[in-house]
Amino acid sequence: MKATRFLVVCAAAAMLFASCAHDDGIIRTPTPARPAGQEDMIQFRAEPIENVGVGIVGVGDRGSGAVDRLTYVPGCHIAAVCDIEPDRVQKNIDLLASRGQIATPYSGSDEAYKQLCEDPAVDLVYICTDWLHHVPIALYAMEHGKHVAIEVPSAETLQACWDLVNTSERTRQHCIILENCCYDFFELTALAMAQAGVFGEVIHAEGAYNHNLDPFWNGYWHNWRLDFNQTHRGDLYPTHGFGPVCQALNIHRGDRLTTLVSMDTDPFNGPKLVEQRTGKPCTDFQNGDVTMTMLRTAKGKTILIEHDVMTPRPYDRMYQLVGTDGYAGKYPVEEVCLRAEMPEDVNYQDLDFEKVYTGAELEELMAKYPNPILTPELKAMAEEVGGHGGMDFIMDYRLMYCLNHGLPLDMDVYDLAEWCCVTELSRISLQNGCKPVEIPDFTRGAWDRVKGFSYAFAE
Repeated sequence: MKATRFLVVCAAAAMLFASCAHDDGIIRTPTPARPAGQEDMIQFRAEPIENVGVGIVGVGDRGSGAVDRLTYVPGCHIAAVCDIEPDRVQKNIDLLASRGQIATPYSGSDEAYKQLCEDPAVDLVYICTDWLHHVPIALYAMEHGKHVAIEVPSAETLQACWDLVNTSERTRQHCIILENCCYDFFELTALAMAQAGVFGEVIHAEGAYNHNLDPFWNGYWHNWRLDFNQTHRGDLYPTHGFGPVCQALNIHRGDRLTTLVSMDTDPFNGPKLVEQRTGKPCTDFQNGDVTMTMLRTAKGKTILIEHDVMTPRPYDRMYQLVGTDGYAGKYPVEEVCLRAEMPEDVNYQDLDFEKVYTGAELEELMAKYPNPILTPELKAMAEEVGGHGGMDFIMDYRLMYCLNHGLPLDMDVYDLAEWCCVTELSRISLQNGCKPVEIPDFTRGAWDRVKGFSYAFAE
C-alpha cells in the first residue's frame, strides 16, 4: 500500500514537472527558497563527541553487519538496537554482550524507532531499514537532536531530498549518506591521483550499479526490493557508481550538476521474476532491465551512470575517470592509461600505443599517490575486519573520527541529495520521452564556496 501511494505521488510530480518545460525543452525543477533563519551546512562542524553512542535501526543483513563492524571501530559504541522483528534485535544484543557492550533493545512496533531516537544515550542514528523507511526515521531523529547516517539510497524523491536538507540545516545535525564505495581502495587512490593532476583535468566520468540480484531477491524482508522495482521506474540505486565520481569532479565543491537525461530498456526480466514468485501474470512491471542516465555539470563536464539488476552480466560499478591527459578504470580490470609520446612513424593499425598500466606496474604507479585517509594501519584494520573488502570499515572509521573531533564529514547532506535525486529525476525524464531535466541546486548557491573535495583531519 505504501509503495502504491508513493508511485501515485511520483506520477503526479512527473506531470507537474512536465508542465514546467520551457521553450528550450528542459523540464524545470524548482529550487525552493531557504526558509528564514536557516544556514547552509557546507563544511559544518558539530561539537566533538568523544565516544559516539550509536543507535542502529534495522538489523537485517546490512544492519547486523554494521553492528558487528562497529564494535571494532574506535571512538564509538552501540547504545541501542531497533528492528520490527524482536528476534533480530535479540541476536544483535547477544552479540554485543559477548563483546562487552550493553545496548538497549527497541522492537515490537512500526514506531519503535521513535523510542531509540529519543534515547539520551544515542548520539547518532544509523539507519539500515528498507528504503521507504529511511527518510521518516532520519527526520524524526534530527528533530530529536541526533545526527543521522542513512544507508543507500537514502532518499527516493525530490521532496524527501529537500526535507532532509531543510531539516539538517534547521536542526544543525549531520545527515550523511552511507556510501561505502567512496572508500574502495581503488577509488580512493584514483581520487588522490586525480587531485594530484595525474590525469590532467577530469572532464568525464562513468559509474554504475550492474549487479545480478537473482540469488538475492528472496532475501529481502517481505520481498520489498523486487516490489519496489515493480512499482517504480528509473535508476533506483544510483549512488554506488555515482558518489565516487562526483567526488572526483568536485560536485558542489567548485562545480555542480545542472541537467540529466535518461533512457531505459523495456522490462524483460522483471515480470518473469514476479510471475515465478506469485504464479500470476505480471503486466504492470515498471522498471526497465537497464537504465542509463547522462548528466552535465555547470563547468561543461559529463557523467554517465547505469543501473541493471536484472541481467546476468558480471558485477560492475564501471568507475571511470577520463581526463585531458589520462584515464583510470576499475572494471573489468583495474588500469590507468596516460598520454604517451606520439611515435615518429604512425601505424594506423596500432590501437594500443598509449601507455597502459596494469598489474604490478599499476601497483607501483598508484603507490606513489596514497590517499591521505588510507594509512597502512587503517588499511590493515579494514582488511582484517572486512565489510565489502574493507570499504565499509573505512567508511565507519571516517564517520566516527570526524564526529569525535568535531570535523566536517566526508559526505554531507548535499552529497546525499545530489546523489539520490537521480532516482526521481531519471523517472521524470523517462516518463516524458527522455527529455532533459534540470537538477536542483540543493546548496542554494553555496556550491562554489569550497574549491575542491578534501578530507578533514584533526590538528
